Amino acid sequence: MEQSQSSQGQTQSQSQSQTFDEMWGRENLLRPPYADLADWIEHEDPRRLRKKQREAEQVFRLTGITFNVYGQAAAAERLIPFDIIPRIIAGREWARLARGIEQRVRAINAFLHDIYHRQEIVRAGRLPAEMVARNDAFEPKMIGVTPPGGVYTHIVGTDLVRTGDDSFYVLEDNARTPSGVSYMLENRETMLHMFPELFSRNHVQPVSNYPRALRRSLAACAPPACTGTPRVAVLTPGIYNSAYYEHSFLADKMGVELVEGHDLRVVDGRVAMRTTQGYQPIDVLYRRIDDAYLDPMNFNPESALGVPGIMDVYRAGGITIANAPGTGVADDKAIYSYMPDIVEFYTGEKAILQNVPTWRCSDPSSLQYVLDNLAELVVKEVHGSGGYGMLIGPAASKKELSEFRRKLMARPGNYIAQPTLALSTVPILTNAGLAPRHVDLRPFVLVSPAGIDITPGGLTRVALKKGSLVVNSSQGGGTKDTWVLEE
Repeated sequence: MEQSQSSQGQTQSQSQSQTFDEMWGRENLLRPPYADLADWIEHEDPRRLRKKQREAEQVFRLTGITFNVYGQAAAAERLIPFDIIPRIIAGREWARLARGIEQRVRAINAFLHDIYHRQEIVRAGRLPAEMVARNDAFEPKMIGVTPPGGVYTHIVGTDLVRTGDDSFYVLEDNARTPSGVSYMLENRETMLHMFPELFSRNHVQPVSNYPRALRRSLAACAPPACTGTPRVAVLTPGIYNSAYYEHSFLADKMGVELVEGHDLRVVDGRVAMRTTQGYQPIDVLYRRIDDAYLDPMNFNPESALGVPGIMDVYRAGGITIANAPGTGVADDKAIYSYMPDIVEFYTGEKAILQNVPTWRCSDPSSLQYVLDNLAELVVKEVHGSGGYGMLIGPAASKKELSEFRRKLMARPGNYIAQPTLALSTVPILTNAGLAPRHVDLRPFVLVSPAGIDITPGGLTRVALKKGSLVVNSSQGGGTKDTWVLEE
């Protein structure tokens, strides 16, 4: 258990205090980062803003910015709602966040190298051995393997929430195949096109160089077998994947090939791509498929999405796979609860960004506390994502609480629980004017031997329903352009 029950209860009580509004603060006083935006909105015709909102939706529809919802055939393809009121972060706020994100990402890479080699953190007693040995995301085939450049997580999405003027928490670490960067880029492109006057009044740090930075970062991680200019490709499961739009978008913006498993084969000890000139070797493969489907010879034998033998080439230094197989153990929600210790163990520093207090339900005393306070907590599956498999206690019915109680008691190790934080709000445009809605933030981080590159801002996800804390697009959330101001 990460904290005593008494201190956790105190955190729970504090989380229910007045919600922090990023535009107006707690005292209904306009915060400096929003000064120019507020002045602009005051002089705008509300009808024009609503018209612009509709135009933005049409732009997204024409561009094809959609995602698929599995299991809902009637509405399989959806438009992600976009709100035209930007979220604004001051330069000094971002500088602190960036330091904390960089510290955390360095620690995650060091942690991954350690658990696939000497496991010093386990030997030191800072992490229980079973947290690795019994972790479904731990990949034994990576034991003793060091990726090119020592980089395991080439692309990271760190989900942050805000609860106060200077209070940020890491909600989770996405170290496998983080998605959403295409929406960050398209949101900015749309805003630049529709409201150029806003950008002339506000010095907003750019995000448009992300595709170039991504290609440069991936190329810097080329394997020993690479000779000459590294060849990069994006591996997609295909057009029916929920994030296919993003896969094709990034390949196009980087100027690299978008490939499926059937386009690739192992030739002379290299992974090669089918071209009009025959099969040509690939040096770096940005894969957007899960570990289990990557190689039917080493993982799921029924997979038709991966490349037979790619893991053997990888272990021999013939290709770089981004992100490395087995990175999922670092964003496991049970491992998450140890992240403050992990950061301190590998950096020698206290974590700049704090975790949300977490109960590990595998611990009997923690489980009992969670069961006793289920109606007040958020409970998540250890390997869950996308807002699925979770319970938000304060919003749950008696029937939902009862059903989830049975799940917890049947498989306690499959869940963690957290207090229901009072997530910060930012304004969205409604038919009645501006209204506050809860948000989170996913900054995107690139890692290579040359260093760590953090795009200023990231993807703001917003819960469009009044009072809702669920921001995931699959659960009815939308997105916003995120501005980080120059100092």
